[in-house]
Order: sequence, then structure tokens, then C-alpha cells
Amino acid sequence: MKSVSKDGDEESSLSEKPERRRPRRLAEWLNPTGERKVHSLVDKIYKRKNLEMAWEKVKRNRGAGGIDGEDIAVFEARLEEQLERLHGELRDDTYAPQPVMRQLIPKAGQPGKHRALGIPTIYDRVCQQAMLNRLEPIFDVVFDEASFGYRKGRSTKDALRKVWCELEQGNEWVVDADLRDFFGSVDHKKLLTLVNQRVSDGRVLGLLEQILQAGCVAEGKRLATEQGTPQGGVVSPLLSNILLTPFDREMRRKGYRLTRYADDWLVICKSRREAQAALAAAQRILVQLGVTLHAGKTRIVHVRHGFEFLGYKVKRGSRPLKLAASKIRSGVRGGDLYAYPRAKSIQHFKDQIRARTRRKAPVSTRALIDEINPIIRGWGHYYCKAHVRKLFAQLARWIVRRLWSQRYKRWRNCGWRYLPERRLYGEYGLVNLIALIPSLNPRTTSL
Repeated sequence: MKSVSKDGDEESSLSEKPERRRPRRLAEWLNPTGERKVHSLVDKIYKRKNLEMAWEKVKRNRGAGGIDGEDIAVFEARLEEQLERLHGELRDDTYAPQPVMRQLIPKAGQPGKHRALGIPTIYDRVCQQAMLNRLEPIFDVVFDEASFGYRKGRSTKDALRKVWCELEQGNEWVVDADLRDFFGSVDHKKLLTLVNQRVSDGRVLGLLEQILQAGCVAEGKRLATEQGTPQGGVVSPLLSNILLTPFDREMRRKGYRLTRYADDWLVICKSRREAQAALAAAQRILVQLGVTLHAGKTRIVHVRHGFEFLGYKVKRGSRPLKLAASKIRSGVRGGDLYAYPRAKSIQHFKDQIRARTRRKAPVSTRALIDEINPIIRGWGHYYCKAHVRKLFAQLARWIVRRLWSQRYKRWRNCGWRYLPERRLYGEYGLVNLIALIPSLNPRTTSL
């Protein structure tokens, strides 16, 4: 086959370069158009103003100290000296991060199972935040629309809203997947290769490598970290998004309805066959990134059986409604989708309240209410737009009984007589879960 050039000469099509419609390698998803990389970045990281901004963010986030035993208050007492020292070490390329302190956090609803949390020192946390301040704007613009975790202007509610819309469009098969030990199994070489697609400053890449390989201290022993990124490190969420962005883009290029929040993701499909194909494609892509699926927690499910995502159980109703359709003011109909707090979330909430309302707790009722109000308000606001009217009523009554029990040191008491609910909600200011439901309280419609 021949083609004609602009000069009228025939030329073979074999000499023509094929048009590249997509990146040949997954790594190229971080820079698909071949844009110019950021070359000089380390000087912007150690800039004194950036370090001061990083410190303010670390202070707001609070948190425990690392292996050096230095907490926020101790660091702040020598703030100028510490920031000047960090500025000098980053400028002179002498900075060396300390190992993180590993703590095992019990998994809610899973007795005997723990999540490894790596806690850097305050000094290292400020350094990581300074790096995050400069790296985040560079990478956020290339992150995919399917990614919602750890990104400014995006939240769990946005991810859930996307999933809900896709389900209402008639897509009722779900790939409900879980990654096996994601933060503990990240391949450092693959991760740094992806970072290098946008950043070519060797000193910044060296800093990231130092942070990843700083090691950890567990039970008094120092352990090497040949893979993984500490879950608890300031820069770890960004690194997780960088590693999984090729997965997001490749899955979406194939036409799958992916929604991902950090390492928690699912795919909404029209049929079981499409769901099986999506799961197979996901496995192939993740293997290239050095990530594996948790076989025991990955499944394909129909929406009528329900699935869990970001603390919610989403399901299509199957039971007939007790009231006639004409008497239901909310507009709910039989067979509609509904969302409900998952059992583990309810149990975790009750455990938090129960731990603070023990009968032996030496605290006044007012002080106790001040302590539990943020927990009630935060949990209630997160779930207030779900199918929770009956649940909230049950929990509200349970909380009142817990307060009576703590006040009068016994479960069976006459608290309803001496400390009625109207006093708890009025005079004492107890947050009422029912009042947080927007449809029942016009003043909360903007929540």
C-alpha cells in the first residue's frame, strides 16, 4: 500500500509511525502527554515559609510523638531551633529520617486482628508535610476522576453519590474488592518510577526513598522496611494515589465504572459477565503495580444482596413496606435502593459511648455529655441522610439510659424521674441523633 507525500512522491506506509492512542506502559499514565517534568523542587521544600506552613498543619492534626518521645508541646517549645535545623539539613542534603514507631491498632469488629500504624517523629512529620505541600499540586492534576480519597474538594459523600447514581441507572452488579495489605506491600521501585514521571529532582526522589526505607521500631527492635509505606505517615496517602492512578486510568479506559477511595474500591456493572471481566482486568493491572487482591474479601455481588462501601451497607429493598404508599411522605417505594450504617460502624460507635459512660467513671454528667457530644455529632452527621430514622431513635434512647446508669451507678434506676430526657437535651445540651436527620429538622437541611 502506497501513500503520497506533500511533495507528490509516493512513500511506503511501512515507514509511517503508528498513532499512539494510549500509553504503552502503565507508568506513562502519570505523564501521558510527555509534559515537562519538575526539575528543581527541593529548594521550594526547604524554604522557611513552607516549613512554617507544614508545622502549622502538623500542629492542627495533633497526634502522638514517635520513637524520640517528643510530642507536639515539646517540639513547639523549641520551634525556631527545630525549623532552622530542618531547613539546614534539607538544604545541605544531610537530612536522615528516623524509623517510625509501629503500633498495632485493633480492627473494629475483628477480635484478635490488628492494623499496623507507623508513627513518624514530629520532626519527620514536618518534613513530610513540607514535601506534601509541594508534591500535591503537581500530582493532583493527573489523578483520575474515579479517585476520591485524600484529595482536596473530594469526600466520601462524593464517592457514595457517584456509586448511587450508577446504581440508579440500572447497573446492579458490583465488584466489591479489597487489596491485601496495601500499605505494607507497596513496591518502592515501582512507586519511585511513577513519581519520576512528574518529578526529576534527584534529591526529592532520594528523600522519598529515605522515608520509605527508614525502617520501624516494634517491641524495642528495629526492623527494615524493604517494601510498603507507613500507614500513618503524612506523605503516604499521596503515594498511595500515585501508585494506583495507572489502575484508575486503565480501568476507566476500558469502560468500567470504577470508584476508588484510597485502597477501597468497587466497580458497578450491568451484568455478571461484565463484572467478571472487570475483576479479571483489575487483577492483571494490579499485578503490574505489585499489588494483589484479597481473595477472601473480593467478590461479585448483586445489589439485592447488598455490599459495603465507606462505612455504609447499600442494598435494594426486598421486603414489602408496612405502610400504604399514600401514607409514606418520604417518597420511599418497595424495591428502592437504601443505605444503612454497616454493623461494624454501629458497634464501633456504641463501643466509644460505652467506654466513656462506665458506671465507675469519676465524671459529672455535664462533663460526660461534653465528652460524648462530638462523637454523637460526628457519627450522626456522617449517616444522617441514610435510612436511619429507626436506628437513630434506638441509639438515642440507649445513650440516655447509659447516662442514667452512669449517674445513678446502676442500670435499673429512676433516672427518667430525676433527670428526664428534656433536661438532658435542653439544660445539659446532649446532642439528639434524631434532630440531625435533615428531613425531620428543617434547620439541618444544609448539612
